[in-house]
Amino acid sequence: MDRYVTGAVIRSLRESKGLTQEELASRISVSGKAVSKWETGQGLPDISLLEPLSKALGVSLIELINGEPIRNCNRSFNMYKSRFYVCPVCGNIVAAAGEAVMSCCGITLPPLEAEDCDDEHRIVVEPVEDEYFVCIDHPMTKEHYISFLAAISDSGIQLAKLYPEGYAEARFKRSRVRFFLAYCNRHGLFRIRI
Repeated sequence: MDRYVTGAVIRSLRESKGLTQEELASRISVSGKAVSKWETGQGLPDISLLEPLSKALGVSLIELINGEPIRNCNRSFNMYKSRFYVCPVCGNIVAAAGEAVMSCCGITLPPLEAEDCDDEHRIVVEPVEDEYFVCIDHPMTKEHYISFLAAISDSGIQLAKLYPEGYAEARFKRSRVRFFLAYCNRHGLFRIRI
C-alpha cells in the first residue's frame, strides 16, 4: 500500500467533527493516549481499527486512507457511458452510470468492455409497435450462453436477465434507445448501435 492514514489526517477530521481525542478514543474503544500518538506521528492505528475510525470520523475508508475528502463536483451523468460488471463466482450483474469500483464475492470486478458484434454474436433488432424485439442466435447451454441483454437510452438502462436452456431474446421499450448490449459468459460484452 502506497499510503496509510497519517496523524495530520486524523487530527484534521477529528477537529472538523468537533471531537476531542478522548471522545474519538471512546468511540473506537482505544485510549486517548493512542489517538494522541497517532496524531503526533509516534504510532499508527492498527488496520483492524481503520473501519471503526472512518465511521467515527464520518468519512469513507477510502477518504480516510487518501487523506482527502471525496466530493462529487459533477452531478450530471451520461447513460451512454454506463458500465457493466459481472461476478465470475455468482453471476451477479451490476450496472453503473459510469466508472465505479465494484466488488462481489470478495472479488473486485473489472468493467466489461463492449466490442462490436461479430458473426457468432450478431444482435438482431426488430421494431414491433412500441417495442424492440432483440434476439441473438447463440447457444444457450449451461456452459455457454447469453447472460443478459440490455438496451441503453439517454434516460436509463433496460436489462433482461437470460438463463441457460432458455431463449436469447427480449423485448425493450423503444423510448430513445441508442444501442443494445449482449453478454456472452465466455466471450464478453457485444454492442450494436441503432
